[in-house]
Amino acid sequence: MTAYPQPRPRRPRRSGFSRRRFLGTSLAALAGTTFASCARSRVHNLSTRSGGDANKLYIYSWTGYTDDELLSRFTEATGIEVVVDIYDANETMLAILQAGGGDTYSIIYPSDYMVQQMIDLGLLTAIDHSRIPRLGELFPNYQNPVYDPNNTYSIPISWGTTGIAYTSSVLATEPDDWNYLWDNQAALNRRITLLDDVRETLGAALKRLGYSYNSTEPAELEEAYQSLVTLKPAIASFNSTAWREQLLAGDLTLAMAYSVDAGEVVESNEHIKYIVPRSGSSLWTDTLVIPSTAPNPDAAYAWINLMLEPEVAAAMMQRLFFATPSRAAYDLLSDEFRGDTTLFPPPDILAKCEGIAPVSSEFEELFDRYWTQLTSG
Repeated sequence: MTAYPQPRPRRPRRSGFSRRRFLGTSLAALAGTTFASCARSRVHNLSTRSGGDANKLYIYSWTGYTDDELLSRFTEATGIEVVVDIYDANETMLAILQAGGGDTYSIIYPSDYMVQQMIDLGLLTAIDHSRIPRLGELFPNYQNPVYDPNNTYSIPISWGTTGIAYTSSVLATEPDDWNYLWDNQAALNRRITLLDDVRETLGAALKRLGYSYNSTEPAELEEAYQSLVTLKPAIASFNSTAWREQLLAGDLTLAMAYSVDAGEVVESNEHIKYIVPRSGSSLWTDTLVIPSTAPNPDAAYAWINLMLEPEVAAAMMQRLFFATPSRAAYDLLSDEFRGDTTLFPPPDILAKCEGIAPVSSEFEELFDRYWTQLTSG
């Protein structure tokens, strides 16, 4: 691997019903192509597999985070063979662990909100920071993240945002905040999509009103819900994937989108842009964790250290079009990547973004009730 990788075609994007829950495919994949260097995916057979072999490291990951070059580099450095299984949802991964998969895998890649759940369930090993010398190279906000204070159980590996993708050439004025949807409802009639995700869509409405994305104040939630009811006649659909092709085809003007998906569409059409609303939005993170029943923790630490090497992290960021939490990796990027506001929003806007926090079952039921009422009929 070269010390400083050059920009290359970008990989399949994360999307689906919700970026934090499901794994989608890129526009290229939808057209029938594949990403040649994706790591091999293995079929689960937990009844016959043993993760206790000191010469093997079993990893459970989203697609794209590993490739054959990276696996070979690790094996050459350590003598340990890597076996990668792919999951398409945090919930799928959790179910596998609770069914006995925790004694197979030594490295897993959960998203931020799932890290919190796994901690509460006692599924994770506390990280020995003395074994990870590059922790100090993380950006300050990732040295003490909200979802896992002081990175006690997890190491951040990538992050991104939720925002607005839009076709600038057909708008009289360009959006800079969530209010734009409501203020221009007539002009945007049936040419808007919002994410098929209650926490994201209700969160955007909360932010528009000056509240937290994670508010559980009943009055604030009701106000946000009613504002979405007002906007609903202008909404073409609630979806997290189809908007990309529709925006490129000109069937939509504006879509609520995840940065990883928006980056690809922006790259495909010079008239399409992506912004994080100035009042703030959601911020998501994917991480590395070691299960409490990991059979090969030494290999797990070796893998974490490899992934935190600046040139490895920079290459992964450019390949996956995720933002990197590593300051050292960021410093290796070209001016083009460092200046890409789809990846790295301005600090003043980023400071207003929030990770989506778990809520109690009481509020899960309330969110679900609002969502059913909003999306039905």
